[in-house]
Amino acid sequence: SNLRMCMIQVHLDYIEAGANIIITASYQATIQGFESKGFSKEQGENLLTKSVEIAHEAREMFLKQHPDQSTPLRPILVAASIGSYGAYLADGSEYSGDYGEAGTLEFLKDFHRRRLQVLAEARPDLIAFETIPNKLEAQAYVELLEECNINIPSWFSFNSKDGVNVVSGDSLIECAKIANECAKVGAVGINCTPPRFIHSLILSIRKVTDKPILIYPNSGERYDAERKEWVGKKEHYCRGGINYRKNTIPYLSYS
Repeated sequence: SNLRMCMIQVHLDYIEAGANIIITASYQATIQGFESKGFSKEQGENLLTKSVEIAHEAREMFLKQHPDQSTPLRPILVAASIGSYGAYLADGSEYSGDYGEAGTLEFLKDFHRRRLQVLAEARPDLIAFETIPNKLEAQAYVELLEECNINIPSWFSFNSKDGVNVVSGDSLIECAKIANECAKVGAVGINCTPPRFIHSLILSIRKVTDKPILIYPNSGERYDAERKEWVGKKEHYCRGGINYRKNTIPYLSYS
């Protein structure tokens, strides 16, 4: 379909620009969300699977067109994206970490369990737990990785609005400790965060883990949940990247 080809083209654009990792279009895709729109559970699971298949297809198309690019020096990996419970709510709560009565460990595990299993069964190279807003959800992910016996490497990526804590106010260091203690988590990092905060956050993470650190900040704007748009001024993205590399931190991956 045209929509499928559009999604493939987005992945291709990233690969052609030099990306080593492409992330599936599943950040806000949940079985519960699909069911609320009239899809069956099976249809929802199939759509999650397709998000990984589409990324695989894009990689295969690129390598067929550029066989010389298939080398150990340039891996092209597919990461299955898992957004937070707040991303499913689509009310901006992934930028606050305030889940109200839903903020219990067992609720979050029940919410994410089947989605994690379905995405893992689609055989991505990585699983990306993105924009994690609080310590509780990080703990839920760790327990699910163990309970579901997920053997695909994953990364945990948190977000911050003050350069010290994650957006809920929980300590980033405490959140990073949770990720560090799980052998199934291969990297810890920051995403969807103003570039000006990244350097201090990297230093905080490095205090509690020797795992690779990944960063993919936003443009510096702030998300307005009521208007559902980004507001404020952009920051100089490339200048920030140079600063991160200059001051670091072994194993830093900048993407």
